[in-house]
Amino acid sequence: MAGYNKLNKRPSIRNAIIRNQVTTLLWTGRVETTYARARAVQREAEKIIALAVNTYDDTVTVTKESVNDKGVKVKKEVINDGPKKLAARRKITASVYDVQEQRQPKEAKAAFLERTEDIKHPLLEKIFNVYGPRYKARAEQKGVNGGYTRVVKTGPRRGDAAEGAIIELVD
Repeated sequence: MAGYNKLNKRPSIRNAIIRNQVTTLLWTGRVETTYARARAVQREAEKIIALAVNTYDDTVTVTKESVNDKGVKVKKEVINDGPKKLAARRKITASVYDVQEQRQPKEAKAAFLERTEDIKHPLLEKIFNVYGPRYKARAEQKGVNGGYTRVVKTGPRRGDAAEGAIIELVD
């Protein structure tokens, strides 16, 4: 997971830090950290978003039969992930933590449950349903692949003078 800069950490700790910050970046769109960590997070986030851009539209429509309460067979069309999207989903699941949706301030419990009843993994859904189409359209419009994140240096941090940075998703 890490890459070039080892961040002066053991591999298990380094990978956990990068995984956590990649998860936060993809969930919130912005992370403030040190410059070295931001570059490591940028490499991983770019790979994940590129995987989503290339596979988000690989779906298969399947007809399933089920028996309802009255004993009648009912046919239902279900949209499943295709083989490429399924492989990408599993790879991304291994690279990020599972973030659960939070209730909004002053949101009723019933409204929250209704809003989140179909979503089991909100971060994965956001990656495939929001970032995939957004960056695919950006690539077609500007003719550029990649460049999904930007790192901006913020200057030395107080206390240890580490070079600070903000990493954010490009709109």
